Amino acid sequence: MINKHKLHLIALVSAALILMLTCIVSAAPFAYITNFNDNTVSVIDTANTTITATVPVGLEPYGVAVSSDGTKVYVTNSHDDPGDISIIDTAT
Repeated sequence: MINKHKLHLIALVSAALILMLTCIVSAAPFAYITNFNDNTVSVIDTANTTITATVPVGLEPYGVAVSSDGTKVYVTNSHDDPGDISIIDTAT
């Protein structure tokens, strides 16, 4: 039987691999920046360097990846349950 620590590690490694694979695609013209202490992600329009939105996510977000079609942004949260990922719908 897998103990809780190993399960947590497997979930985090799996999430990291998914994020690395999806991070190859550009999110232009937007950048998604995690705000670790605020538990949010800032959406920045890179064309005019303005913040267009601040989206609440899980506790202590630290990693961001964008889906290949640009419709979803995946955010890893370091303090929540193992492998916790917040999903942002870029259309809304």
